[in-house]
Amino acid sequence: MVHSKNTIAVAPGATIRDQLEYRGMSQKEFAARMDMSEKHISHLINGKVELTSDVSLRLEYVLGIPSSYWMNLEAAYREQLARVEAENDMDADEEIAKKIPYAKMAAFAWVPATRQVKEKVRYLRNFFEVAKLGLLENLCIPGVAYRANGTNATSDYALAAWSQKARLEARKMNVSAINIALLQTKIPEIRALTLLTPESFCERLRTILSECGVAIVFLPHIGGSFLHGASFVDGNHIVLGLTVRGKDADRFWFSLFHELYHILAGHINSALHTTQEEESDADTFARDTLISPDDYGRLIMESYADKETIVRFAQEIGVAPGIVLGRLQKEGLVSFDRYHDLKEQYQIA
Repeated sequence: MVHSKNTIAVAPGATIRDQLEYRGMSQKEFAARMDMSEKHISHLINGKVELTSDVSLRLEYVLGIPSSYWMNLEAAYREQLARVEAENDMDADEEIAKKIPYAKMAAFAWVPATRQVKEKVRYLRNFFEVAKLGLLENLCIPGVAYRANGTNATSDYALAAWSQKARLEARKMNVSAINIALLQTKIPEIRALTLLTPESFCERLRTILSECGVAIVFLPHIGGSFLHGASFVDGNHIVLGLTVRGKDADRFWFSLFHELYHILAGHINSALHTTQEEESDADTFARDTLISPDDYGRLIMESYADKETIVRFAQEIGVAPGIVLGRLQKEGLVSFDRYHDLKEQYQIA
């Protein structure tokens, strides 16, 4: 017998047991009369095996109860069992749903708005493409590599939701076969896009990456995720999702090249999340791609705190001035309250 809060599923074996007790017949004798093993009879009585049409006919001869009766009992049991399992799965999923940032997802129209927890579970199952939320084992998309500022239980669920949305949006795009070698050659061309506005560079960036088998998706920041971007393989293409968290251009480009390194280095082919060392290597790649170590060394030998110097240096190396300023601020060489006009704010749909 198995049960949920509202349903009890009783196997036909309980009725068989009652009949044996009524007749004073042992399971050993019953097994012999049924021409079946004692082990199978034990499993049948305890509901561990299905009562088949063959068994129902044998029961009709041995116990004198019609085959149709046993088949109806079995059908009712299987229906009750499915109901019990569904109700227990719903109870478990309701607890998981409470940890997922549903209201924020609904605000972005990723899922329908509702306050009913059972409706949330159904919508979330559809969103994550799973029969039950418990299948989101460890909330892990294999090989997902991401740049974030922190992590906790809430951020794990937010990351899972954000990554799934990126996956769904990427499926709508037409991209070529994955070509990592081509992507490597495109890095300088992508870097040159930092000089353009989002209206100018977004479509060009999508085109360049799609030629390499990468579908880039821009998504809003979902609170609690600490997320800047993520990348992973989905079928025959790579998904690269970016958020404009902070909306500063320098953070956007740093996150992009951070994720591109994960792709180039093959980190997204791992069955696990990226390691701290791999995240550090991706940071180094992004930093040095935007401003090479030699160029940066030359900059700090100058009067780098001067606005005109920052603008001139950015023009010399071919990047936006905000990227140079962002680097100096991150290194603690220029305070964050200076030269706000050099920091471009992106609004990307």
